[in-house]
Amino acid sequence: MAAVGRILKTILALVLLLGIAWIVLANWSVIFSKTVIGEVVNVERVELPVALIARSGGELNEKVFSFAISIKDTKTGEMFAATSEDRQWAIVQKGQCAEAVYLPYPPWELKKRGTYFGARLVRLSECAPK
Repeated sequence: MAAVGRILKTILALVLLLGIAWIVLANWSVIFSKTVIGEVVNVERVELPVALIARSGGELNEKVFSFAISIKDTKTGEMFAATSEDRQWAIVQKGQCAEAVYLPYPPWELKKRGTYFGARLVRLSECAPK
């Protein structure tokens, strides 16, 4: 009977470990996101072929609202760049200060490792005069 209890505990521990690993892998980008506060160096709308503008099922394709964003971090001076389909970026202008959350590609995507695919605008303000 003690052997059955040990086996059940081992199976339960294994299932729990696999569940935790699955949660971490499924939410990798959110868990390892980076918050950047600094001056907006550039915001450009990504021009896409007209074919993507076509409606599919009555809704616009989200790729129509793609932006390329770069922000210079005030702490390190490092520039962070990403693309985003967040429509809030449409009002952001070069020279404004922003707080953005950058979502990294997971390390198993080897060609894109170390880069960011999403930038979520958290706060936007005018920069203090230099």
